[in-house]
Amino acid sequence: MSEQKNNLQQPEQDLSQQRQVRREKLAALQAEGQDPFLVTRFDWDHTAQQIKDNFDALEGQAVKVAGRLMSKRGMGKVSFCDLQDRSGRIQLYARQDEMDEAVYKKFKKFDIGDIVGVDGEVFRTQRGEMSVRAKEITLLSKSLLPLPEKFHGLQDKELRYRQRYVDLMVNPEVKNNFIVRSRFIKFMRDYLDNMGYIEVETPVLSTIAGGAAARPFITHHNTLDIDMYMRIATELPLKRLIVGGMDRVYEIGRIFRNEGMDPKHNPEFTSVELYQAYTDFHGMMDIAEGILSGAAKAILGTYQVKWQGEDIDLTPGWRRLTMVDAVKEYAGVDFGAITDDAEAVAAAKAIGVELAEAAEKTWGNALYACFDQKVEEKLIQPTFITMYPVEVSPLTKRSPADPRLTERFELFVCHSELANAYSELNDPIDQRRRFEKQVEQRERGDDETEMLDEDFLTALEYGMPPTGGMGMGIDRCVMMLTGADTIRDVILFPTMKTLEPKRAENKAEKAAVNGSAEDATVSAPSVQIDLSKVKIEPLFADDVDFETFSKSDFRVVKIEACEAVPKSKKLLKFTLNDGTDRKRTILSGIHEYYEPEELVGKTCVAITNLPPRKMMGIDSEGMLISAVYEYDGREGLNLLMLDDSIPAGAKLY
Repeated sequence: MSEQKNNLQQPEQDLSQQRQVRREKLAALQAEGQDPFLVTRFDWDHTAQQIKDNFDALEGQAVKVAGRLMSKRGMGKVSFCDLQDRSGRIQLYARQDEMDEAVYKKFKKFDIGDIVGVDGEVFRTQRGEMSVRAKEITLLSKSLLPLPEKFHGLQDKELRYRQRYVDLMVNPEVKNNFIVRSRFIKFMRDYLDNMGYIEVETPVLSTIAGGAAARPFITHHNTLDIDMYMRIATELPLKRLIVGGMDRVYEIGRIFRNEGMDPKHNPEFTSVELYQAYTDFHGMMDIAEGILSGAAKAILGTYQVKWQGEDIDLTPGWRRLTMVDAVKEYAGVDFGAITDDAEAVAAAKAIGVELAEAAEKTWGNALYACFDQKVEEKLIQPTFITMYPVEVSPLTKRSPADPRLTERFELFVCHSELANAYSELNDPIDQRRRFEKQVEQRERGDDETEMLDEDFLTALEYGMPPTGGMGMGIDRCVMMLTGADTIRDVILFPTMKTLEPKRAENKAEKAAVNGSAEDATVSAPSVQIDLSKVKIEPLFADDVDFETFSKSDFRVVKIEACEAVPKSKKLLKFTLNDGTDRKRTILSGIHEYYEPEELVGKTCVAITNLPPRKMMGIDSEGMLISAVYEYDGREGLNLLMLDDSIPAGAKLY
């Protein structure tokens, strides 16, 4: 406790000084011809966990272990250390009279974070702790930066994502998410391989971005002098392989979409897409259920998982519900009894659902908007939603029973989409018409719609057999299996907004020295601006009387959650603590300036007595205050943030 207190009392311990001390130690070793960076290998034979699991058999036996020193407790001629390797930690016991004196003296100068190899003997200390009695300790790599003292439990997740290597060092439990991820992918591969599928690879770069409704990343090929797109899906190349006679194919790979970020979305993510000739979307349902329920049983040993505060039952036999029935059950509108487009749009509007500006005012778009805005959030247990409108399924075969609908499903668990599957459209004439509809929608301003792919249409004209196809988001599946709240917890190196070099360095240094969340918090970027380029709105000429002004209720609010609003490029949805017993929801069009996760935990100001305003079908209960200006001809915006010590609900006068 005293050591901890000391660390906290070192106000601004100079990290450069600590670096210098460690560099001097390294230089001294190098001068003595003992440069640790010249060591090329160490032949260890046991891990920490293997020693613990087989202690009775190994007690008294010689072992070799290697890893990072995570702690040192010196008591004169006796030292205790914690050694961490890939399997966990084991205690090292070093005693001067049991080792070469020179070796022990050098070991005493080792630092926490150094990587060592140890020759020793397995034994149990007087206190009963399984340990390795060191006979020889070799420095294998010198740590020139100190590990963060208080990294464990640090609230600033941003730093953990940016420096995942440190996160894994000092929070070894984090590694479990990625072990589960690896095992899930292996299970899925084995499952599909056993069904006769072939794993293939298709291009990441293409001249057409197709297979999904998404905005692509664009790059330029210098030699060919053409713009190219990073793939937004693997669908169209894989279906070309079905045309070519490869009846069962799948690809696990990275997908890139130039879209917003929130707890469920990262610009690059991993998916599996699979296609099987001579089956339909029902066959894909069976595979989706088999992979996810089977993986849970094989990896976790149970069908029961907890995710986002909900108890999820993955026992096979998942519910299958048409979209029309789902909207009728959860939103109270029976689209099965509606035939007219105008009546459908009116029915949607009557329950507070507005169609997207670029969407045609049709029965199908109204049905989908009602599902998207009123039903999806209520789907907790595994549920297959089937029979999607043609308007939102340009690559899917129409239903023979109702040509307004397609044979498509999406799998929802805990209001999150995990898989999307079709009875694939194989009619080239119908496919061309649907592509042309997508082009029209793109011309109306929707840049996420499908592009027309002439080569794919040519492939279909050669003939594609009836085919079932499915895409499954691997990251979200792993989130469910691990109970992770955000996709960043299951991606080793999630996409992060760049920091100014000096700001990033200061942030990391402060966290490393005293490890406090306060010191590690990233504040708004401190940048030097050219005031001559700043233009602000003129001050209002008209006075407002005090009574009118005082009617606006300005309150301090804490941002507890923030996420991008689906189908919106600008809106962020905030869940706020306003000092009352209920949570307040406010929508703000500031996604261009901030990503959701960087705002969670911030203290801001809101007007709380504005009447609720419906935005994208969601009631916004107030307004967050931002500073808006023009800089160098472009609009600038900064969300007003306050000192975190100010309590939620405090009124501004």
